[in-house]
Amino acid sequence: MSRSTVDAPAGRLRSFEHPVAFWLGAAACTAGVLLHLPMFLAARHMGYHLAGMPMDTPMLIGMALIVLGLLAVCYGLVPRGSGDIKKTASRLRVSALDDAPMRPAHVALAVVMAVAVTIDVMKPTALAFVAPGFAHEYGLKAPGNPHGHIPVSWLPLVGIAGTVFGSWLWGVLGDRIGRRSSIILAGVIFVSTSICGAMPSFGWNLAMCAVMGTGAGGMLPITFTLLAETIPARHRGWLMVLIGGDIAGAYVITSWLAGWLTPTYSWRILWLLGLPTGLLFIALQRWIPESPRFLLARGRRAEAEQVMARYGATVEEIAPEEVELDQTVGRVGFRILLRRPLLSPTLAITVLGLGVGLMTYGFQLWVPTNLQHLGYSAVNSDYVVRNAALLGLPLTVLTAWLYHVWGSRRTIVVVSGVTGLTLLAFVVAGSSLAHHHLLLSLLLVIPLSGVSSVVAVVASYASEIYPTLVRSRGTGLAAGMTKAGGVLILAMTVASAAVPSIAVTALIGAVPLLVAAVCFLWTGPETRNRRLEEIGRSLLVAEG
Repeated sequence: MSRSTVDAPAGRLRSFEHPVAFWLGAAACTAGVLLHLPMFLAARHMGYHLAGMPMDTPMLIGMALIVLGLLAVCYGLVPRGSGDIKKTASRLRVSALDDAPMRPAHVALAVVMAVAVTIDVMKPTALAFVAPGFAHEYGLKAPGNPHGHIPVSWLPLVGIAGTVFGSWLWGVLGDRIGRRSSIILAGVIFVSTSICGAMPSFGWNLAMCAVMGTGAGGMLPITFTLLAETIPARHRGWLMVLIGGDIAGAYVITSWLAGWLTPTYSWRILWLLGLPTGLLFIALQRWIPESPRFLLARGRRAEAEQVMARYGATVEEIAPEEVELDQTVGRVGFRILLRRPLLSPTLAITVLGLGVGLMTYGFQLWVPTNLQHLGYSAVNSDYVVRNAALLGLPLTVLTAWLYHVWGSRRTIVVVSGVTGLTLLAFVVAGSSLAHHHLLLSLLLVIPLSGVSSVVAVVASYASEIYPTLVRSRGTGLAAGMTKAGGVLILAMTVASAAVPSIAVTALIGAVPLLVAAVCFLWTGPETRNRRLEEIGRSLLVAEG
């Protein structure tokens, strides 16, 4: 047996594959970011405008340190023989016991994952508040600068396209290097790409934004996977909805920081905040367990047993005939999701996912910009968005409670329908809302909180409804559709070289949400009080 597969001593879990390499790499990435700050601070007398300035020597050294640091971090996290680990892990199934109570370890994990989701979502959310200042500094075309030649929509487009790629890439990494290592790698990328805030050129900003999006896109699916393997089954649904719904919390924090910091430090400070938030997340990594499935595949049985005992989980080896069926499914790929009886739930989830993406990166993304177009100042628009999102936070808790007590299907129908109908109010009122500040603030409550609730329920529902053999594909499809809608509307914005009005973005988001509500009302299977194995078995039997 190789050294890397020997069990750790009882009572001690191994933090990283090569701890020294990881921590040296993380330190190098941090130092590299810090070396970008002198140039940023030197521009304070110019309002922190760096556009057109050449990179100084400390910045170039910092970029080299970040590249070397990321290589060291990967070496510290990635185990040898990761391909063989994936094959071994595919024969194992780990699930939380249905009747296991919530333990302090579960609560600590839920809190850390909520922090992780908040920090993660703050990255793409910040695009909404960065766009106006970014457009002004680089002379891009936006509602506040209609004479620009390059549309500001390029910034969110490359960022969201990066999240699509990241969702796929981190899905692969989760099986090869483990859930915990994949999540921590995303945190290091958050630290490293905070240098977006000090990039002087437009092109470098786009490149760093794409890399940042890659890390942000990978964090959420792996987070939900780890929760599904550790949280007791009877608490899994509502807790995942509650944690996933923390998107509203991220919006509140980001809008508050934008209103507080950007008037003094410009839009760039929102990217530079990736340094302290990323370091905070890395500091919390000790409370993130590794998947027992991955530990067993590595031959680290004692560590796996410790984790399972702590979280009340069990492991079983999949029967050979089931492995063979899984290989068959792998050859068919995503096409199996488009065959009966999976076709109906797949279509409903696809429409809902597209609606979420269109609303998130259409209506929500351009709210600060469109509020300024309606006559609000940059600071006032940020605070209007913050107040609306803050008022909507209790709705996320209500959605989680409904998902647990009322059922998944009816919760999805109600949340999607109410959000879609509220968006139609923006279509009817249009620009006249500029004269009704209170009404505008109240109407914003539902879309800004509703989008986080819909994202949470669609991810949770997809992880519950699909049979075990196709669950990862179904969940990946749901996550991909929420991002694909964003890429679609942002590409349309780039093509038209203009930011759509608040009424247009509301209409584009409302239609698929209302269609999805009808689809789920007719065809969406209910998951409440049903074990995952029971749901999957019933679908496979119907398919046969």
